[in-house]
Amino acid sequence: MIRSLPSSRRYRWSFNLFIGAYFVLLFAPLVVTMILAFNDSMYPSLPWEGFTLDWFFGSGPEKFGIFNDQANLRSLAFSFRVALTVACLSTILGTCAAFLFEQENFRFKGALYFLMIAPLVIPGVILGISILMFANTVGIFIEDLTGVYVKSLVPGFWLVVLGQSSFISTIVALVVSARLKKFDRSLEEAAYNLGANRAEVLRYVTLPYLRPSILGGAAVAFLMSFENFNTTIFTVGSQATLPINMYMQVRDGSTPVINAISFLLITGTSIFAVANLYLGKKKED
Repeated sequence: MIRSLPSSRRYRWSFNLFIGAYFVLLFAPLVVTMILAFNDSMYPSLPWEGFTLDWFFGSGPEKFGIFNDQANLRSLAFSFRVALTVACLSTILGTCAAFLFEQENFRFKGALYFLMIAPLVIPGVILGISILMFANTVGIFIEDLTGVYVKSLVPGFWLVVLGQSSFISTIVALVVSARLKKFDRSLEEAAYNLGANRAEVLRYVTLPYLRPSILGGAAVAFLMSFENFNTTIFTVGSQATLPINMYMQVRDGSTPVINAISFLLITGTSIFAVANLYLGKKKED
């Protein structure tokens, strides 16, 4: 609908109702979860039993807050390590892939592009199982052939990083590629005419232009890695990431400390996303 044209009162009322219902459906579960983080109850659900900060700072014996819960803190630290590594690796791979697919003429470009985006349409469960089976097969083959045990090919930190990077790097590539398509190639030609070599053009002309999209892609990669569950559950070892640890707690029965963790994650993620959006817009200006 063209917004400049007049609309009926019924349409405006229906439109506002739809917008309100949409945002209620989107944010109501998050708000309820955040409120229950302060519920003075032994169960992570209603009814409301009163206000407390024990699920953040409690030290026992019945109520252990998140800041005194060593198992959850270890999972949180492990998730940060994984997400930071995946963000760095995916940003490098995705940026290189964006440069590759912006080249006009090279063989099998269409087939390679299809292979790059394939992990985005493959279910995470299938992707996780495939990576696990492939790593096990390669690891057994190398061990049988050379007698060398490759620790990075068994479930653990590096296999989690490999599994997540296999599809998160594609998202970074798409983000960087979208900005690279708008790049004025005459700027590079001008730099070459002024005596700059290829490395200098890349460093002083191309990469500064792509910096907002590269930083945005890195932020998206970090957040996607931190919350990933479907692929990670098949590649993780004895140390679980925070989403997997939270799932096991909910499955087996948890206290409202799970709500406290959710409160911190929602708040931290929101601040991180807003800051990244603000800084990216500021750099573009």
